[in-house]
Amino acid sequence: VDIPPSSKRSFVAAMLRTCILVELITTVVAIRTQPKPFHTNLGFIERDARSASKLGTMASLYPFYHTTDAIKSELQALASRCHGMQLETVSGSSDDGQQRDIDIVTVRASSDATPAANRVFMLFGEHARELISPESGLHFIRTLCGETDLSPQATDVLKDSEFRIVVNGNPASRQRVEQGDFCLRVNPDGVDLNRNWDEEWQPSADMGPAQTNPGPQPFSEAETRVFKQLVEQYKPTTFLTVHSGTKGMYMPWAYDMEHLAQRNQPQMMQILRTLDRDHCQCPFGAAGKEVGYSCPGTCLDWVYDKLNTPFAFAFEIYTGPEYSDMLRERWQEKMRGAGAFYQKHSHLAHKHFHQLFAEHPSCFVQLKSGHVAARTMSNDECFGQFNPSSEDEYQSVVENWSSAYLNMASMVVQDLRGNSTTDATMVVAA
Repeated sequence: VDIPPSSKRSFVAAMLRTCILVELITTVVAIRTQPKPFHTNLGFIERDARSASKLGTMASLYPFYHTTDAIKSELQALASRCHGMQLETVSGSSDDGQQRDIDIVTVRASSDATPAANRVFMLFGEHARELISPESGLHFIRTLCGETDLSPQATDVLKDSEFRIVVNGNPASRQRVEQGDFCLRVNPDGVDLNRNWDEEWQPSADMGPAQTNPGPQPFSEAETRVFKQLVEQYKPTTFLTVHSGTKGMYMPWAYDMEHLAQRNQPQMMQILRTLDRDHCQCPFGAAGKEVGYSCPGTCLDWVYDKLNTPFAFAFEIYTGPEYSDMLRERWQEKMRGAGAFYQKHSHLAHKHFHQLFAEHPSCFVQLKSGHVAARTMSNDECFGQFNPSSEDEYQSVVENWSSAYLNMASMVVQDLRGNSTTDATMVVAA
């Protein structure tokens, strides 16, 4: 069939337009669907990473806690309006030249008062992951300054007691914890500050270097050198170090599994018994004997032994709710005064409590290195083990222990005056 030339030209033109249209469509689709260059996506990747990191920080997850900077700011504000409070910063250097600054608070009835009969030195925050310890210290200072419901009692206590307080003893590592590293215990050099004191110090870590590395020698760390300097200068009549991870109230010795401290033994034990009944309902007694193994190099033993401090205590003020029942059971058994076997053999490292402390070592209550579980705690597990996760529980903890610190000071004053009602026979048998 013959096709007219004009028709051929029309057909070719139509085909050409179709091909061009198809090519244009293909090009547009390819442009819209191809991956963007890497540098174009990088900003989104970085923002997503920053967002994920921010979601895991203390400030985003638990905004009712104070950052290290916020603690310092709060102390500065309190010092400006609190009659009788002084704030200073003391610097120390470690063996390797690392310098650390530690904030120190002194609270007395008035800034020009003569030293009180009871001089209480309190050390909070040696272990970075124990965030609730410095929070408790901050609440206590607010109480002493008349800014909580416990302030009327504090006014009474300040008549005979004064306080020198390290609120945040491991600030550099706490800042890392605040960014989400909720399992970090040691200082930035990897040393456990509560195994670095020169009291039965041992060069090998009882829990392994990640947990209780004692450092290359006693007082090798800037922080412990500052603590030593401060407590030696202050010559306290009462010493208290505050931790978390379990609930317990201890006196010396920590390094000796067999014996109670002798000096003021009945008085210290009676104070623990009374405070424990009202504020903890948890295990109490000599640290080493109660936990069932030696804890060398602690501030508790050093201050009691080297400075002859009459009253020396260590409080562990919080553990996760899932473990509280086991500790309460231990306390109830102790209160019932179970038989001779229990008195001789049962302690917190006993197999009855193995599940509790195998995977969750606290300051004093942890198992020997041969019994440490292989599983590593997650950051979420660490936070829940050492710190209250809700604001209501947080508030309950800091209020309860501020009251306990005030009661401790009052009871020590009574003992110093010789007005104690201690039943020595009952206490020694506890």
